[in-house]
Amino acid sequence: MLWGMRICWLAGVAGLGLVGCHSPYVDADVVNRSGAPLSVVEVDYPSASFGTESLADGAEYHYRFKVQGSGGLKVLWTDAKQVDHTVNGPQLDEGVEGGLKIAIGPGGTVDWKESFKK
Repeated sequence: MLWGMRICWLAGVAGLGLVGCHSPYVDADVVNRSGAPLSVVEVDYPSASFGTESLADGAEYHYRFKVQGSGGLKVLWTDAKQVDHTVNGPQLDEGVEGGLKIAIGPGGTVDWKESFKK
């Protein structure tokens, strides 16, 4: 009987470990649909930023981040003609999670697709 109780207790503790804590994060993809290579692509979000030195036409850059604080998104890049671009995006609140796709198009256009939940 004592063995049975110990096994049940250990199974319960192990089950709690599987539940664990969940840390919210955003899975972001930056896609170049501009028709030309881009350089110095940067995404600013509340409290930090990420980016890549270059992004070929049709290429995608993936990054996962945690939102700490609240504020707006912004994407910055330099096009093939060496013209700098900055486009503001949606607002993010601390603790938000989900997916984000930033598609940089021709002429400095940006399409933001977000699927956030809190």
